Amino acid sequence: MKNNLPTVETQMLIRKPVSQVFQAFIDPAITTNFWFTKSSGRLEVGKTVKWEWEMYGVSDNVFTKKIVTNKLISTEWGDPLTTVDYEFTELTDETTYVVIKNYGFNLTGDDLIEAIKDNTGGFTTVLDGLKAYLEHNIKLNLIGDKYPKEISHHGQ
Repeated sequence: MKNNLPTVETQMLIRKPVSQVFQAFIDPAITTNFWFTKSSGRLEVGKTVKWEWEMYGVSDNVFTKKIVTNKLISTEWGDPLTTVDYEFTELTDETTYVVIKNYGFNLTGDDLIEAIKDNTGGFTTVLDGLKAYLEHNIKLNLIGDKYPKEISHHGQ
């Protein structure tokens, strides 16, 4: 189903079982190894958690709209608020295809282009870090190194 909504879409094959990949986004004890540095709790439907990127002094409140175990996590977060869906497809017992979709932008023109560019890069980096961590147990520190403090940056 293709719509005309401006949508960020990133994807990656992760060579781990779907249940393990799914939990990597639900459980902050895992997620903090490849994305944010601190969370107020696990993702649960109807609950808002606070994610923090302490190296940047940035945080965001993340509201979970829907969870379908091992298939979908649908959240709302950001400023301006957008929807971020994490879709999980089990390809084999040991491989999972993850797609992150970010949509619902109320921006236009250059602001919309900038948001799509930033979020595409950001979610690609998240999936790259997820792959390295789950498949090889390596913490690449991609998020922290994307905008080192020696370089002026504009956010996460």
